[in-house]
Parts: sequence; C-alpha cells; structure tokens
Amino acid sequence: MSSTVKNYQGSDDYIASEELANIVNASIALGRPLLVRGEPGTGKTLLAMSIAKSLNKRLIVWNIKSTSKAKDGLYVYDTVQRLNDSRFGDKDVSNIESYIKLGELGQAFDSEEQVVLLIDEIDKADIEFPNDLLNELDEMSFRIIETGREIKAKTRPIVIITSNNEKELPDAFLRRCVFHYIEFPDRELMREIVNVHHPNLEEKFINQVLDKFYELRSINTLKKKPSTSELIDWIGVLLRFGISEERLAEDIPFVGSLIKKEQDVMEVIRHQRQKDYQNNESKGPHRRYY
Repeated sequence: MSSTVKNYQGSDDYIASEELANIVNASIALGRPLLVRGEPGTGKTLLAMSIAKSLNKRLIVWNIKSTSKAKDGLYVYDTVQRLNDSRFGDKDVSNIESYIKLGELGQAFDSEEQVVLLIDEIDKADIEFPNDLLNELDEMSFRIIETGREIKAKTRPIVIITSNNEKELPDAFLRRCVFHYIEFPDRELMREIVNVHHPNLEEKFINQVLDKFYELRSINTLKKKPSTSELIDWIGVLLRFGISEERLAEDIPFVGSLIKKEQDVMEVIRHQRQKDYQNNESKGPHRRYY
C-alpha cells in the first residue's frame, strides 16, 4: 500500500495541485472514500480517471441518478428477462446466475485487483443513499439472495465520490469520508492546464485568452461562469479558425463556446458596453459576438 500512496501526483493529461495529490494519497492510505466538491468544470470527474491512469488501475464509473439505490450498485436480478425467456425463448432459465448482473459496486468488490470506483454526483440521489452506500463500503461484502453466492472484496477499492453540492449530505456520511474542495484554478495553474491540452501556444495569444476568460469570470451576475473545460474548447475553436491575439483584443469570437445561457450572453454584452463607455470608447466600433 505504501508504494501506491506515493505514486499519485497527477497524470500527463491532468494537472493536480500538491494539496489535491496529497489528499488523494491520504484517502488511499486511510482506506476511506474521497468526497470531492467544486464548481462544474473543475475536474472532479476527471480526477478519478487520472488516478486510475496514474496508478494503472481499472476504472469503474457509477453515474448516480435521482432513482439510484445503494443496493442496486451491488447487483440486479433481471426477473423480467427471465420471465420473457421462459415464455418466448429457448434458453435454459433454470440457471438463475445468468440473470444476475453485478452493479458497479459489486464489480469493484468482485475484482481480483484493486480498482478505482468513481461514484459521480452523489447529491442527485435521495437523502438515504449516502449512508446506505457507506454501510456497503464498510461491509465490503454481500450475498446474492437468489443464488446464495457471497461476494467478499479481496481488496478495498479506491473510492472517489463527487458532489455538485445540490443538496446537503448527512453528517454521518461526511464523518466517514476524506474531503477536498477543488478551488477554481488561478491564472498560473490554468496556464499549465492549457499547456497540457494546447502545447506551444504563443505567449501573447495565451495571455490574451486568459485575460478574456478571467474577465468573463469576474462578471458576478453570470448564472453560469465559463469553466476550465469550456476554456479548452474555446481555445480549440480559436486555433481552428486562426483567430489572432489582435482580434481577441477587440472581440470575443465564438462566445457561445464559453457562455451557455442566453441571459449570460446579454450580461456579457452589457459588461462590454459599460467597459467601452468607461474607456471613452462608446463611440467606436461595436464589439462583435459570434
């Protein structure tokens, strides 16, 4: 375990701060789930992918829905399919095992080797889900009632749980997790992140891009501020169409790659007009948005 703890420092496609890498390693060492919060686009989901890649482990993803139950993560018995096969098919329906499908949690427990289990957006489920989930993680074993088969984990999975903070999580759940809030990257860290996805950009270009991006994020009235992933997409579009830093100094081309709500686009336009006015440029050419 100690060699594993020392390994995670990010991956070639994911820049992890020292604080984030340390808390990941602490979670692994303690054998406790890591609960990760942060605004959309800060890399919560990608973190689990990065951990799996860095530690060379299989990744299992459990996307949580409002109807998700902890027991469904263990296994599902497909009674409907068995009934249909008995009535209309030519299969041997006496083998119940054929109709048992392990859920993501069950797969993690049944794995011969340690896996990374991502439980994505836990706050979408009902209030009972988090505590039920941790009970299963504490037990690390379960019995398939229909067959009597018992599945017991050979090794504890590395569990990453993400939350968008849509609802409060139970205190009992929080006490049993390691917690980290991913701060939105500052300019220097963002430059490193951009360089991973778009290496060798000209200095003037990346400076102008970051100026525009953080200027947009400074508009407090935006309902949804542009995120890291949207910045990466925007740069890709700018490069694809050969937009220069001189053009960026005047316009925000393809603003729809950054701003995704109609009312926010109007806020951006108002912000730019106010900025023009304050700079005594209100009589100059209007900025263009595409």
